[in-house]
Amino acid sequence: MIPPIHLGSASWEFADAKPFPHARILQFFEPAFAREISAEFPPFHATAWHEYANALEVKRTCNSWNAFGPATYRALTWLNSPDFVEILSLTLGVNLYADPGLHGGGLHLHAAGGKLNVHKDYAIHPKTRLQRRINLLVYLNEDWQEAWGGALGLWEANPVQQGPGALVKSYAPDWNSAVLFDTRDAWHGLPKPIQCPPGQYRKSLAVYYLAQPEEGCEQRSRALFAPAPEQVGDAEVLDLIAQLRAEGNAVILITHYERLLSYVAPDFVHVLSAGRIIRSGGPELAAELEREGYAGVVA
Repeated sequence: MIPPIHLGSASWEFADAKPFPHARILQFFEPAFAREISAEFPPFHATAWHEYANALEVKRTCNSWNAFGPATYRALTWLNSPDFVEILSLTLGVNLYADPGLHGGGLHLHAAGGKLNVHKDYAIHPKTRLQRRINLLVYLNEDWQEAWGGALGLWEANPVQQGPGALVKSYAPDWNSAVLFDTRDAWHGLPKPIQCPPGQYRKSLAVYYLAQPEEGCEQRSRALFAPAPEQVGDAEVLDLIAQLRAEGNAVILITHYERLLSYVAPDFVHVLSAGRIIRSGGPELAAELEREGYAGVVA
């Protein structure tokens, strides 16, 4: 069994919080269990991490269940379980769904220089087509000092500029604290580079919850970034934001293994034989080939 999780006063703080619905929860896990999870983070240079290193985000993430230690595995299993999702749904008053694939979630790590520009998360999950609705972030760096930075900022929306407005709230990544928030119009991030000493890391566990899409909701399947103040007018940064924002971007990926599609979300799958396409379909075609092989297709 997983040790108790404390949702605290989330139910009555959440809806009225500014600049968007959110709640901060202290002592989310039992302290001993939180230390177990923290100790299981892969070393900074481990191959389990996926590295982001560009003008908008400098961080490492890991959403591979095979890379998780026992305590981390238990925690993420419980946080994605029907029982916990029901508790969270009742607490927040919205019918939520888990994302056991941990798209964008799992473990996050920032070293010195780490940052994440102010952004809004993807609106529609690329595989389930459900709406991203709730973020749960749990901080697991026991000796973190406020002077190192790394606080999670929450910005109000500026409807005129269609970007972030004023910074309204800022939460230090205090040991075993959690922030729960509604992502629908949530500009958030940590745009100032972290200044922690070598060997110290901002550690967080991230779980995202989905809901049926609301009428008129955004259809973005990618995050929407804003330039940091010092990047305003920087042509390279603005071009990078435009590239990430463009839904027309395309990649052709050639593989024999459906398992690779656990890490990408294809729109179309084609089977090639002798230089020509012999069958086409959606992601379900790749799953069929992994299950039944190619014999029935190329015969």
